[in-house]
Amino acid sequence: MTAINSRFVLLPASVAVLLFCVGCQPPGKPTEADIELKPEQVHDFATLYQQNCAGCHGEDGKGNTALALANKIYLAVASDDTIRRITASGVRGSLMPAFANSSGGTLTDEQIEILVREMRARWGKPKEALGATLPPYAANEPGDAARGAEAYAAFCAGCHGPEGKGTAKGSSIVDNSFLTLVSDQNLRTTIIAGRPDLRHPDWQHCLPDRAMAPQEVTDVVAWLVAQRKPKSGQPYASSEPSPKTN
Repeated sequence: MTAINSRFVLLPASVAVLLFCVGCQPPGKPTEADIELKPEQVHDFATLYQQNCAGCHGEDGKGNTALALANKIYLAVASDDTIRRITASGVRGSLMPAFANSSGGTLTDEQIEILVREMRARWGKPKEALGATLPPYAANEPGDAARGAEAYAAFCAGCHGPEGKGTAKGSSIVDNSFLTLVSDQNLRTTIIAGRPDLRHPDWQHCLPDRAMAPQEVTDVVAWLVAQRKPKSGQPYASSEPSPKTN
């Protein structure tokens, strides 16, 4: 009688355990959070930026070997179309690779759109908020190297030296290793937007009392380009396709 009662006493407990385990995750089966997304399924800006951009443009867009993308002046002067095109297609003759699937890269059009949209939303400011009239992203007129030498002496020599070979305040900007790796547009963009991460002023703070005029920016670029020593087989990017909007 005691044994029979014991079986009936244990039965409800066993049933309860079975019912409880019906909703349990089977041992070893991954949850949805454990399953790694395919590269094309990543839509988180922080992840996309970290995996594709941070190595050159720095953590949080603060700059590294390349221009800081969290630069309000850069984001004001470069249109969404410009940033989208550069990200997708890269810059020929420079260290900026193409990231779009259609150009041999790893990112979908949607992922590139997320990067462009979120960079501006997180790090940009309207042009009006900068309190200055920006030079255009791309030059509207040809540059003149002779005039550029004069503009360089006025605005740049104080930090980079009279011949551009550098001082304690600034590095050499006529070193051919440097000039080989940057496009003409990159030179222009750096003059306009500056490199805050390297304490390089923007176009309006090279002198305390006067900003560079747009043509002076263009002429300094022409002078720098004239210092570049061509190398056989180097596909220099003399210019990028003009953006639809600045």
